Amino acid sequence: MARNGTSLPSGLQRGREFLRRGSAFVWLSAAALALSLLMITGLVGFIAVKGLGFFWPRALVQATTPEGPLLGEISAREAALGEEPAKVQFRVANRDLYGQDFRWIKVAELGAQQRPADAVLVERLENGAFIGFVASVSENGRVLASGDAAFEEALGRLPEAQSLQGDIRTIEKDEVGTLNRRLEDLRLRRRGLAPADATALARLEAEEKALRVRYEALQTRLDGLRAKSAELQIILRTVDGQTKEIPLSAVVRLVAPNRTGILGKAGIYAARLWEFVSGDPRESNTEGGIFPAIFGTVLMVLIMSLMVVPLGVVTALFLREYARDGWLVRSVRVAVNNLAGVPSIVFGVFGLGFFVYTMGGAIDQAFFADRLPTPTYGTGGILWASLTLALLTVPVVVVATEEALSSVPRSLREASLALGATKWQTIWKVVLPGAAPGILTGLILAMARGAGEVAPLMLTGVVKLAPAMPLDGQFPYFHFDRKFMHLGFHIYDVGFQSPNSEAAKPMVYMTALLLLLVVVALNLFALRLRRRLRERLGGSTF
Repeated sequence: MARNGTSLPSGLQRGREFLRRGSAFVWLSAAALALSLLMITGLVGFIAVKGLGFFWPRALVQATTPEGPLLGEISAREAALGEEPAKVQFRVANRDLYGQDFRWIKVAELGAQQRPADAVLVERLENGAFIGFVASVSENGRVLASGDAAFEEALGRLPEAQSLQGDIRTIEKDEVGTLNRRLEDLRLRRRGLAPADATALARLEAEEKALRVRYEALQTRLDGLRAKSAELQIILRTVDGQTKEIPLSAVVRLVAPNRTGILGKAGIYAARLWEFVSGDPRESNTEGGIFPAIFGTVLMVLIMSLMVVPLGVVTALFLREYARDGWLVRSVRVAVNNLAGVPSIVFGVFGLGFFVYTMGGAIDQAFFADRLPTPTYGTGGILWASLTLALLTVPVVVVATEEALSSVPRSLREASLALGATKWQTIWKVVLPGAAPGILTGLILAMARGAGEVAPLMLTGVVKLAPAMPLDGQFPYFHFDRKFMHLGFHIYDVGFQSPNSEAAKPMVYMTALLLLLVVVALNLFALRLRRRLRERLGGSTF
């Protein structure tokens, strides 16, 4: 009823009742959530389409232009806008001949277009891709095949040439690298010996001589393999008549998309995708794979998690279970909350000054003095990067752990104490198991933030290309002093520091997609562990 005694219209009355009960805010929140999910799905879908679509073999189109014939993949189109005419972007490749991988051509200037069946895309170890035709294949100057048969001959000989290249790479990376490390160790041991210790010096010289004999034998073997790999040559021809002769061992993949069926293209797509996930980068990280970056990201997050959880849990235990409430404890809590808002680059500067220069320098002076002035731990490495990110994410773990500890029912603590358990036994046997799901929630949030941080890593150990990974088969297996690659930094480097930005775009999209997948996989593992803990605790929700 209205104040003047008249009743309100039914629609207006229902509207007021709708607002009074708060239903409007419920629907508004649901709409905002749906919009957020739609935006996230659209963003991930856009990245996935742009990245995954790059690996599918596209047709090679030949067209005539005022500047001469053109052959390449159509990679982009621009519609006419005002006075700007419509344009088509061709990926012409042949960087070593043309100086650029992409060319924009006005649609009005394009002549007749065709798709030659013998056009090929050659993926090379150096200088990017080559688009043109296979003119001939030769061995020691003797032509094995030419014309239409040259492509099939090159395709049949390619596995043999790649096997030779793999043997060369294995010797250079593993055997020669191991000998170099052993020779360096001998040099350091000799440096630490006194001149009067003739027996030890003679023993080291004999060992060094034996290693150098092995080194020369490996070099001889390498020279033989390189000479053998150079015997088989492939001569490529561009659409405008230029020729390029390269060893067949320098070819990664030969693709003739205009005469390849769907199943063949699917096989090429799978091979390219697997190479991207499992291979090493090449051509300034714009081609090849990113396995070292994936490995470095996962290993760094795991090391960070092993460091941040004990530190955060112990801090939260002291604040919640032992410290008396007062101005000091309140100040510590305020400091922890404010620490979460400090810019990440500040943590990077702190990590560089405290961990790298102070702690690392002290470790070098104490344990690696014979290697100075070359630093071992006194420079960036995965250990210092992980410690820096552990400090950055520790406020998240502290806050989540405190909330989890406070959610454990007081009756459980009192029952444990009443049965004669000490306070520590109560915390260890009752409180911590009950709070474990909440602690894992804090770990999940810390992992999600730490995996995507880049700024602190740029100062504490991440590099564009790491010659060796922090974990390998060489003793002591874990090399915490080594620098590493990271997916986030890889995105920054390829997207903003690459001299060939157009060629780097697919790598940026795919690396961003993989970073999302890595974060999701780590979080799913932690969520599964949290669920199993809850099931073991009888479905507890705290």
